[in-house]
Amino acid sequence: MEFINVIVAAIAAFAFGAVWYMVLAKPWMEASGIAVGEDGRPANSADKKPFIISFVCLIIVAGMMRHVFSLAGIDAPIKGLVAGIGVGLFLATPWIATNYAFADRKRALTVIDGGYATIGCAIIGLVLTLF
Repeated sequence: MEFINVIVAAIAAFAFGAVWYMVLAKPWMEASGIAVGEDGRPANSADKKPFIISFVCLIIVAGMMRHVFSLAGIDAPIKGLVAGIGVGLFLATPWIATNYAFADRKRALTVIDGGYATIGCAIIGLVLTLF
């Protein structure tokens, strides 16, 4: 049953990411400096590899969060939500900010990607504690 929770949590975060980056596509493309095709979409938008890698990474994140939640006794939805926000805001986002600072990336990219990491981890935390 725990494996199913991890998969469902990863799917929920992936689905949120799809909406997040559709809404913020234009500012994200500008901030990231990614090559844009004539259709206004990222030049590599047909490549499925980033989507596969993203989903596998979300399974890894959800699996580790489930493990940590189990050790910490986080078993209620509000606790899962708050812990997920903490993981995203105080672990994932600072790491993203560090990488982007050294790569001289725009602050907007840190905000967009850090926002996804924070809300995505919150969603994972909530879903993991719903079952």
